[in-house]
Amino acid sequence: MIVLRTKEVDFDVTYINLREKPDWFLKISPHGKVPVLNVGDDVLFESNAIAEFLDETVSPQLHPTDAIKRARNRAWTDFVPDFSKGLSAAYRRDTVEEMEEGRADAEKVLGKLEDAIKNERGNDGPYFNGDTLCLVDAAYAPFLQRFMIAEAKLNTGLLDGFPLVRAWTEALLATDLVTGSVAETFVPEFKASMTRYGYHIGTLFAEEAAAAAE
Repeated sequence: MIVLRTKEVDFDVTYINLREKPDWFLKISPHGKVPVLNVGDDVLFESNAIAEFLDETVSPQLHPTDAIKRARNRAWTDFVPDFSKGLSAAYRRDTVEEMEEGRADAEKVLGKLEDAIKNERGNDGPYFNGDTLCLVDAAYAPFLQRFMIAEAKLNTGLLDGFPLVRAWTEALLATDLVTGSVAETFVPEFKASMTRYGYHIGTLFAEEAAAAAE
């Protein structure tokens, strides 16, 4: 949705309960994941594939025009699964001890991203390539957004050692192109999901909700 909103494309959205996926959704989503994009009678799936399609067919182009830089941007969007896994290790764990152990994994992927911003951008940003959103921004923003919801409760200071990533994250979460791309119930739903998984952060969110209800 970030790419659609950035390109000012008119679209309709249907939110899916991934715990109770409807049959019609499973028929069009081979991997059973979101997002899925209907384009006329055709269906596209997987975030990067959808983003690339939109960038090829709808102006303005969000990828760099330079072929080398464009290829390097694509390489960094390919790193997103590893980044997500590493960052999640710092907060999607059952105990504080497990979170502390996972911090090293998070710092490793954050360090790679810190170097990428420093070496790839060549300007003051605030986004990955400069002053306009690109596909790399759209790819990482959802994972950084989720982490920062948890970080507001955990206060680990994980990003303190990565000032470029911190500034990038703050810039992404300061634009409605990112924050407006989720459902209005996104934050409470995210907190509830962390509780269902039994993570330590979920316990803190549950305690927060219980205190607010008193």
